[in-house]
Amino acid sequence: MTAGFLTTKGTKIVDSKGKPVVLKGTAIGGHLNMENFITGYPGHETEHKKIIKSKIGEEKFEYFFDKFYEYFWTEKDAEFYKNELGFNCLRIPFNYRHFVDDEADMFKILPKGFERLDRVIDICSKYGIYTILDLHATPGGQNQDWHADSGIHKSIFWDFKVFQDVVVNLWVELAKHYKDNTWVAGYNPLNEPAVPDHSKLVKFYTRLDKAVRAVDPNHIFFLDGNTYSMDFRQFPAPSEFIPNSVYSIHDYSTYGFPNIEGTLYKGTEAETEKLKVQYERKIEYHKQHNVPVWNGEFGPVYASEVRGDKNPEVINRARYNVLKDQLAVYKKGDPSGDGTPISWSIWLYKDIGYQGLTYVSPKSKWFEVFGEFLLKKKKLGLDRWGNDIDPEYNQLYQNLIDHVHANTPEKYHRALYPHVWTVQDYLFRVTKDMLFSQYAQHEYADLFVGLSFEELDELAASFKFENVEQRGELNAILKDY
Repeated sequence: MTAGFLTTKGTKIVDSKGKPVVLKGTAIGGHLNMENFITGYPGHETEHKKIIKSKIGEEKFEYFFDKFYEYFWTEKDAEFYKNELGFNCLRIPFNYRHFVDDEADMFKILPKGFERLDRVIDICSKYGIYTILDLHATPGGQNQDWHADSGIHKSIFWDFKVFQDVVVNLWVELAKHYKDNTWVAGYNPLNEPAVPDHSKLVKFYTRLDKAVRAVDPNHIFFLDGNTYSMDFRQFPAPSEFIPNSVYSIHDYSTYGFPNIEGTLYKGTEAETEKLKVQYERKIEYHKQHNVPVWNGEFGPVYASEVRGDKNPEVINRARYNVLKDQLAVYKKGDPSGDGTPISWSIWLYKDIGYQGLTYVSPKSKWFEVFGEFLLKKKKLGLDRWGNDIDPEYNQLYQNLIDHVHANTPEKYHRALYPHVWTVQDYLFRVTKDMLFSQYAQHEYADLFVGLSFEELDELAASFKFENVEQRGELNAILKDY
């Protein structure tokens, strides 16, 4: 039994008796919202699925993905999550397409979406785990990147009212369905929104609040800041905005990723101060207005011999130290200053070996089928997340980057939104993440061709808890926290 609905009070999330609750956990990214680096395909989820279906037919396609969704999160995962890791909250990213058919009436909600979401929520509830429902992909894309699954490098969700209408309608239906479920901690209505006109996000959140509260006055809103959950500067004061809300930051550190110039993280005074300053900058709004922080995403990317990384033990030692130092900041990071830790959700629970607390075994059917392709994809740099491009190919892109720099004045190099993206970021997004990956999707999908139903089942079962491996040191650090 829960102690009623969670709510907010000052800088705290509290239960119905007013007792503070610190939500600690991770997310099952790659499940109901698939991402290329998490399971290994190139490009975007929807295109990935359409091409596979065209290659193996609808029957085998539906069979494989039904098994994949079933195996990715089971009671054994929940038992490990709660009893071994000590976590109390699971963030559930989902793609709107589980609930909405783009080629039909977009305001008609598909029951299959609720079946898949209910299954995860019900398992979590049985084990005393709260859930946060995270809309990770919207029609037209709420941001410019691959995980919004728009297939382009613009966020046209903000340009078409009908897309926003569809999402408001979806959240109203979700709220009707879960309004009495006290194990649902709350709603994370948009993952990492990014719109140059900040007022559009504020207006959308305000509209959504009015529509959802009319049917569900109890659940918390977990509101991501603008520009990938980093910017709250134009949000109104909470008293004039949305009550019962937690304001969500994402706090990735560049020290935890490949492509860092110079040496690995050493935990120097300057480096730890940068981690602290980065966090403090993101929570200025929270401190000014005395509201709760939820760090919805953070965490390093880890190296692996299986992916061909050199010196993975040395690299990962530095990455674990980054994580430890970030957690030390969060442990005393409540804006109240009373020493209460903030709530957080590290990215992520399960994958093929980049960040997951658990990961698919290199001896699995998954690597038997896709292992060679994954090495090729890494060499070509077709995933932005955690991939170094091979020097043999990097010069091709560097020449194009140099060409743009040489032919546009310096003041325009950060003129496009999001301004934090460099010329390299934009070129990689368009040339590798999108165009090159569209070709590579077909090569990847061909690897499904000819697999029997039994082999497809074995492939999906690579993600079952009893078949995956655990990242022991990462889990020990999180448990120690």
